[in-house]
Amino acid sequence: MKIRILTILSMLAPAACAPDRDAEPRPATTTRDSAGILIVENARPPTDSRLPWRIGVEPAASIGTLEGEEPYLLHYVADATKLPDGRIVVVNTGTHELRVFDAHGTHLATWGGQGEGPGEFDYLTDVGRWPGDSIVAWTAPRMGMSVFDADGNYGRTFRLEDAGARFWPHAAEANGTVMAVHAPEGGDTTVVQLRDGEGRLAGSFGTHPGSEPFRKNVDGQRWLFWTILGRDPVWTSWGDRVAIGHTGRYEIKAFRADGSLERIVRRDLVRRAPTQADIEADIDRRLPIHGLSEAEADSVRAELRPRYEGVPVAEHLPAFASIMADAAAHLWVEEYESVADDYPARLWTVFDPEGGVLGYFETPKDWRIFEIGEDYILVLVRGELDVETVQVWPLERS
Repeated sequence: MKIRILTILSMLAPAACAPDRDAEPRPATTTRDSAGILIVENARPPTDSRLPWRIGVEPAASIGTLEGEEPYLLHYVADATKLPDGRIVVVNTGTHELRVFDAHGTHLATWGGQGEGPGEFDYLTDVGRWPGDSIVAWTAPRMGMSVFDADGNYGRTFRLEDAGARFWPHAAEANGTVMAVHAPEGGDTTVVQLRDGEGRLAGSFGTHPGSEPFRKNVDGQRWLFWTILGRDPVWTSWGDRVAIGHTGRYEIKAFRADGSLERIVRRDLVRRAPTQADIEADIDRRLPIHGLSEAEADSVRAELRPRYEGVPVAEHLPAFASIMADAAAHLWVEEYESVADDYPARLWTVFDPEGGVLGYFETPKDWRIFEIGEDYILVLVRGELDVETVQVWPLERS
C-alpha cells in the first residue's frame, strides 16, 4: 500500500486564500496606439487588495511519499504537466523517467528512462503538450526533443537547428511549436525565437536585454560575476503571444507568432534603493549554502563574500521577480520581495488577456508552480526530510 504525504493544510490554506473582502474596483488602465503598437498603462493595485479567487482547502491530487512503491518515490522533479484527459505527467529527473498518474494521483505508467536508445534520455528536464494527444519531452545536453503518443509510444526525436548560436528549448506548445532562447554565457543579451515541429526557425522575436555581467580578477584569475540585484531576462508564452521583458523595468512586450510587436504592458511602480540587507541577501542567493547548517553557511560566507567587493550594485531593487501565464491567457507577474517586505505568501499581479491589471493574488511561498490551468494549479512542494510532492490544487475564479 502506498503512503501519500500531504502538505499540512493549516499552513498552506491561510497563505493561499485571501481574506473575505467585497469586490475591489479594478485599478485604472489606459490604452493608446503608438504606430500600430498598443501601449497599456496600469495603475498599481491597492496594497491590501486581493482578487476574489480561491485556492481549494486540500489538493485534488498529491503524488509523493517518503516510503512506499517506487513510482511514488520522487527524486529531483524538474517539471510536470496535466493532460487534457486529467492525467499528470511528472519529470522525475533522478531516474530520467516520465511518470504518469491519473487525476487522483494513482500511478498508471512510466515512460523513458536513462539511456541513448529511442525514447530514452541522457538528462531529462522538461515536458510539454504536443498536437493531438501527444507529449514532447526533452533533455538539455543533447538538445533532443522526443515525441510520445498518448499511450507512451515513442514516435521520433528532433533537435533545434543550430545556426552558429546554441538555442535551448524553453517551452513547447500544444500547436506544435517550441519557444527557444539563446543566452550566451557571460553575455548581456538574449535572443528568443519560435521553432516548428522539426526544429526549424519559424519566427524571431529579436534581441533583448539579458543579465548584467561583470568581470574581475580574483587571486590572479579572471572571474565572471553578475551585477548584484541586477536585471534578469524573462519570457513566457501568453495565449497566442510571446511575452518578453526583464526585471529591471516593469514593462512586458507581447509579440505575435510572426515576430511583430503587438503591445507593451506597463504597471506603476515606486522604485526602491537596495539596503545593505538586500545586497547581502542577493549575494547569499548566489553562494553554495543551500542545505548547510548555519555554522557551515557562515564559513562559506566568510570565504566567498569578499570576492564580491567591487561588483556593481543595481541602483534600484528589481521591478518584479518572474512572469508566467495561465491557460486562460492571464499574465502573472510575481512581485519582488525585499528583506524588509517579509510577505506571508508569494504575491502576484495578475493581468487580463489584453494587459489590464485585474489585481493581486497570493500563493504559498513553498510552492514551485509548474502550470496554472483554468481551474487548477500544478505545483511541487518540498516537505520534511526534503520529500518532494507534486500536487494539483483547485483554483476557483470568481
